[in-house]
Amino acid sequence: MDPAGGIIVSLASMPDFLRRPILQKRMREFYSLPGQERDELVRDALAAAPSVPFDVFERLLGTWLEVLSAFSGPERAEIFSRYMKQAARDPAGVARFHLDGMFGVLLSMDGDKRGAICASVRDALGSLGEQEKKVVSALFPDGARSLIWG
Repeated sequence: MDPAGGIIVSLASMPDFLRRPILQKRMREFYSLPGQERDELVRDALAAAPSVPFDVFERLLGTWLEVLSAFSGPERAEIFSRYMKQAARDPAGVARFHLDGMFGVLLSMDGDKRGAICASVRDALGSLGEQEKKVVSALFPDGARSLIWG
């Protein structure tokens, strides 16, 4: 497992009362980074995550989405846009994810938080070029498409 994967496993293995504040702090720091460093972080996270056992990754993803749901709509849309642009550059890499399981994490969220995340995903998709949007949309599980677009 690469160093980024080790960080993911370490964070996910922490109890929620530790994992949540660490993620909040790190996610706030994300927005203070220059754009190129944000993109590198996203690229590294996407490269490392598939190597992490899904039960571990699922825990971290759930916390990440919960924390992210408290951010402003533009902040959420920006981070989703960066992930989607990277996914459009490397759809085969993203296809290694357990996307149905990730969608299940979204479905398990409280309705208001899930709605905030879905709205930001829609906004992020709207910011993509047509080709990027086509590639990213094809990666979404069917249930996610209907939840995001209604």
